[in-house]
Amino acid sequence: MTESWFLFGAGYSARAFARHMDGKARIAGTTRAVEKFPLLRGFGIEPYRFDGKRTSDEVALALARTSHLVVSAAPDDEGDPVLNAAHSHLMTGTPALQWVGYLSTVGVYGFHDGAWVDEESECSPTSKRSRQRLDAEEVWLAFGRERGVPVAILRLAGIYGPGRNGFVNLERGTARRIVKPGQYFNRIHVDDIAGSIEFLAARRTGGIFNISDDEPAPASDVVAFAAKLMGVEAPPEIRFEDAELTPMARSFYGDNKKVSNRRIRTAGYRFAYPDYRTAFTRMWNEESWR
Repeated sequence: MTESWFLFGAGYSARAFARHMDGKARIAGTTRAVEKFPLLRGFGIEPYRFDGKRTSDEVALALARTSHLVVSAAPDDEGDPVLNAAHSHLMTGTPALQWVGYLSTVGVYGFHDGAWVDEESECSPTSKRSRQRLDAEEVWLAFGRERGVPVAILRLAGIYGPGRNGFVNLERGTARRIVKPGQYFNRIHVDDIAGSIEFLAARRTGGIFNISDDEPAPASDVVAFAAKLMGVEAPPEIRFEDAELTPMARSFYGDNKKVSNRRIRTAGYRFAYPDYRTAFTRMWNEESWR
């Protein structure tokens, strides 16, 4: 039987997953804007509109044949939009459902003063969006227990990949080397998000998994490495105290931790891009960064 996947929120990561699957399964996905239907079709995704409020008859029919569900739609003040709109359909109208993956964020851990954290560490999110993600994790895990299907929570580090990386920022002139001593960031290539989804789904594995590469590092180091590969001068260093940042950008510096990926590695997953140097070198050499 051919797998039938449904992606609630077919954004950057979900589209990379569809590309990764390369025709191995039937894949449908949602967007809020019908103008994006051609884009989704280009990735092999059968497009549906979901406004975050109600489940259309077309979406309900697609869910009826879904074997694997991936949710990346962001929660809001009212909670998780997918469960708010489609709980009854998912409980009683998805006879083929085998596995659910919920794409969350390592932001749920909050501030740990640069220490290592794993899936057993305390979660104390510092931003509203991360608190909402943590709440959504809990309701999806509860759904899995009630529905009797494994739910995997994938806590994603900072996402990069084609079209979204330091090379692009340098080319556009938007790259900055902001220096805050002792500050670490965690990151993950989008192809490893896709690989992790396929890996966990194939084993029908539930639970919480950090999806982050092996080497947390200051953001300024990554910019400098990308500039070296491009053969251009790195932007000058800017002290964090002197940097002009949007409130959202500044909030990222409010968290500080090193995220361990030991659990997903112990489960048997092998990262295609285990660190930023490997990833950026391959992207540059293979011209796969645009």
